[in-house]
Amino acid sequence: MSSTPHDPFYSSPFGPFYRRHTPYMVQPEYRIYEMNKRLQSRTEDSDNLWWDAFATEFFEDDATLTLSFCLEDGPKRYTIGRTLIPRYFSTVFEGGVTDLYYILKHSKESYHNSSITVDCDQCAMVTQHGKPMFTKVCTEGRLTLEFTFDDLMRIKTWHFTIRQYRELVPRSILAMHAQDPQVLDQLSKNITRMGLTNFTLNYLRLCVILEPMQELMSRHKTYNLSPRDCLKTCLFQKWQRMVAPPAEPTRQPTTKRRKRKNSTSSTSNSSAGNNANTTGSKKKTPAANLSLSSQVTHPPHMVPFEQRGRSCALCVHLSPPSLCLSSSGLQDAPGYSRWLPCLHGRTVCT
Repeated sequence: MSSTPHDPFYSSPFGPFYRRHTPYMVQPEYRIYEMNKRLQSRTEDSDNLWWDAFATEFFEDDATLTLSFCLEDGPKRYTIGRTLIPRYFSTVFEGGVTDLYYILKHSKESYHNSSITVDCDQCAMVTQHGKPMFTKVCTEGRLTLEFTFDDLMRIKTWHFTIRQYRELVPRSILAMHAQDPQVLDQLSKNITRMGLTNFTLNYLRLCVILEPMQELMSRHKTYNLSPRDCLKTCLFQKWQRMVAPPAEPTRQPTTKRRKRKNSTSSTSNSSAGNNANTTGSKKKTPAANLSLSSQVTHPPHMVPFEQRGRSCALCVHLSPPSLCLSSSGLQDAPGYSRWLPCLHGRTVCT
């Protein structure tokens, strides 16, 4: 009978040195299962510290929780930050709820570089109410979660879109009060609105005001300033951010690389460039093709037009910047048709 080789790193679950595996590679739904178990372990004596520890265990420091639903006066959407999430879960139980858990069916998971997204189109939030009467409420909707892909695997974004809800009353309670029309009328009324209690709805409305005030509260807690001073400081800093011009990104200087050229290619390119420059200069200046021996330099004076041929070219360097051959000042001068200026220049004749 052959025995399996002994693994030095194997630890039997029945041994004294059994180590529990870290929940890094577990399914994201298992985190919801752990959250349900933690909510079931809540007691009536659970204070704010217990709820803060609950939020710290399952939610990131910059997590957001969003609820979307439609009431009688139109669609609603509430988004709260990390500091207000513990109070949200506590208000659910303060409204008469004794048990709360979430059920995910046919959820889809997508893995990214630093996060895991869970999209569940058939999510149910089940709450058990003990007052004003014993009722079970099933709130159905779509739940979208984003977990951080690390050892803790905490929730970064929570978005629950409520579609419908059902309030279930046991038949035994209806049979007990079948002869009492007042109790039956009370049982026929809804105790929630879209599956949420009035305590939770009032808190979400209050969060619309509390969420923008988080900066004031944190400043008051950190610097121990009065509310008026905190408001002045926040407004002044916001005004500075609005007035200050946006910082321009620093541009790195572009370095030009020198390209090495072969001797043969450089010689051919230089000769071709000289030919191109020669042809270009011929088109630009007609007198450039003349040799230096044909250029005659004269002192500044006025040369009669009849003493020059029609093929003469004038190369004039004007000392005053306002004088120009095409300017109206020289054209209006007397004898312009007979005389041409030659100021500090050369008259070139062929």
